Amino acid sequence: MTSRRGFLVGMLATGLAPAATWAEAGAPDYLSAGQGADGTHALYGLTGDGAIRFRQPIPGRGHAAAAHPHRAHAVGFARRPGTFAFVLDCVTGRTVAEFSAPQGRHFYGHGVFSRDGSLLYTPENDYDAARGVIGVWDVAAGYRRLGEFASHGVGPHDIRLMPDGATLVIANGGIETHPDSGRAKLNIPVMQPNLVYLGLEGALRELVELPPALHMNSIRHLDLRGDGLVGFAMQWQGGQGALPPVLGTHHRGAAPRLLGAGSADQMNGYGGSVAFSGDGSLLAVSSPRGGRVQTFDVETGALAQSLAMEDVCGLGAAPGGFLLSSGTGRLARLDPAGETPVTRAPVRWDNHLVRFSGA
Repeated sequence: MTSRRGFLVGMLATGLAPAATWAEAGAPDYLSAGQGADGTHALYGLTGDGAIRFRQPIPGRGHAAAAHPHRAHAVGFARRPGTFAFVLDCVTGRTVAEFSAPQGRHFYGHGVFSRDGSLLYTPENDYDAARGVIGVWDVAAGYRRLGEFASHGVGPHDIRLMPDGATLVIANGGIETHPDSGRAKLNIPVMQPNLVYLGLEGALRELVELPPALHMNSIRHLDLRGDGLVGFAMQWQGGQGALPPVLGTHHRGAAPRLLGAGSADQMNGYGGSVAFSGDGSLLAVSSPRGGRVQTFDVETGALAQSLAMEDVCGLGAAPGGFLLSSGTGRLARLDPAGETPVTRAPVRWDNHLVRFSGA
């Protein structure tokens, strides 16, 4: 996402009439889905100190929202395998648009806007062909589908816009699924995850695979540093022997680098979310299954911290460190000095904290 300073430029570029901005929604630093004590689900706007700026009901359990770079609109997706999406005005609470994946496709719970906010890109499963696609949606036309292009892999889960504003990076998890089989994983013995870099019209720019011995380490979630370094979290689908790392980094043109070889067992083979620290010097990965967050020095690859926290998953960059969220309702700050509890809300925070750049 662009910083809020780009608001006027973005409006002129898209031709969209000015609408309610994120400032009018309380200037949140993060978005997160969660379940309240009464069992209802909502999308929340949070500040770095844990204050809830807004709470807007949503139809069911969330995963990750795509936040428009200028307007106070957030796109929520049906939890995979799901086929519907909705656009929520985070000021009024009104659903301003609804759209569905085409026949034979389903969403994966993530999406990203173009820099000017005119297009939305969604990772999808073309399940009869067992291939991933990226859907393209026209925002000004009420999220009309313009088309799709190949993700160059199976099971595209997360997607980000690179700092150049002209390249998408996609985490193809490698796992084949089909709605007729629920969430059963159909191809584990032969799965082959990858990171793919595509132009905004789908042109393949780079495809990166893990070493053959790690072909069952599903690449799932992404974060970006300002210089284009990609952090990625993985989920191991192999046996329960010696577990491989669940965190890696990649610079275009280089081989992927895995972090945590000596401490991977603590994560129980599961990377739930990934984030760079506010200054970009640290990279964190969470594991709700392991009940732990690990941070690593990006330059040296050394383990910096290992924090036990029940059902932790959400990670967001914060000045000097990270904001953490858990299914127990805990929010905490983590920096090199250690953990600082922020608050405990009567909310079961879902998987991800979506941070606004410039926040």
